[in-house]
Amino acid sequence: MKQELLEKLTQKQERIIEIRRYLHAHPELSFQEENTAKYIAAFYADKACDVQTNVGGHGIVATIDSGKPGRTLAIRADFDALPIQEETGLPFASQNFGVMHACGHDGHTAYMLILAETLIEMKDQFTGKVVVLHQPAEETPPGGAIGMIRDGCLDGVDHVLGIHVMSTMPTGEIAYREGAIQTGRASFKVKITGRGGHGSSPHMANDAIVAASEFIVALQTIISRRLNPFDVGSITVGSFDGKGSFNVIKDAVVLEGDVRAMTEATRTLIEKEIRRLLDGLAVMFGITYDLDYENDYPVLVNDVALTEFVAKALQEAAMDEVTTITRCEPQPPSEDFAYYAKERPSCFFYVGAMPADGIFYPHHHPKFDINEASLLIAAKAMGTLVADYTQK
Repeated sequence: MKQELLEKLTQKQERIIEIRRYLHAHPELSFQEENTAKYIAAFYADKACDVQTNVGGHGIVATIDSGKPGRTLAIRADFDALPIQEETGLPFASQNFGVMHACGHDGHTAYMLILAETLIEMKDQFTGKVVVLHQPAEETPPGGAIGMIRDGCLDGVDHVLGIHVMSTMPTGEIAYREGAIQTGRASFKVKITGRGGHGSSPHMANDAIVAASEFIVALQTIISRRLNPFDVGSITVGSFDGKGSFNVIKDAVVLEGDVRAMTEATRTLIEKEIRRLLDGLAVMFGITYDLDYENDYPVLVNDVALTEFVAKALQEAAMDEVTTITRCEPQPPSEDFAYYAKERPSCFFYVGAMPADGIFYPHHHPKFDINEASLLIAAKAMGTLVADYTQK
């Protein structure tokens, strides 16, 4: 079955690329993917599988039932884009102003559709079920995964697999890691209020900018002095809204920030220390504050046994396009695939997609692009795992 599956996918490579280019030209933002969802649903319209639409919003679940008893494997691909104006100059660049597939989700959907089609054609050759999760809204909290889970997309599912293409990894490389693989995330917005006044008379005011500046500097002591040196965490203040006249002391400023951690305990500790610093700031500077703190995507933890299965199956597979299979370091970004991994033993791994000339831009960059040869590799890698999982 596996060899036949890989051969069929090779024959369909041009269709994978065609679908990717169509999706790339027609991106939609998180929670607004109405047309993309219709496109995906239409793809399955004449195929021998059960399709559920509007799962957790615009999500689509396609269940491929072999008709034979066995386990159920879910495979996931996301399909939302980002609020970025594309600067690639590609002939199939985004036609939607200010919206771009700058993370590779167009490629995820393209390879998954053709893989699903091929599995449907060959479903009499495997056992159990394969559940294809087409997920919206990975990029924007609370994310699309949690809504799909609430609507039952994992009912009866034993394990979940996911792939992300990576422009920063050479094409031909596949990377995996067991355990904590991507950070958990939190965000905060805090308004610090003092008392406004004239720049010539600071003694008659209470400068919110000075207090907020002290807070920003003190935040980094949480990482350097409150975390165990072997723990991983970061705090970034990405927005400081203190604009005003040069000779006016601001009465209030608003800060917005980002938190990342590799364990839930670390994420909890950082939140506790941020609140403690703000309490101290209020006493030290005589200010008041309003804090909106939100924990969203949890730490993504790959199941050890399933990851061992993934690594072994990929290493034993005969995929000419794959040059290297390696155990990688944890990745700094966060990923709402983590919600699936909290519910079922799961594995999320990476497929290199660096352009052939070696010139690449990181994910979420206006010039981001992928080597489309990576899409066949992704389809074959996931197809290999489905074949081994459903036959062994």
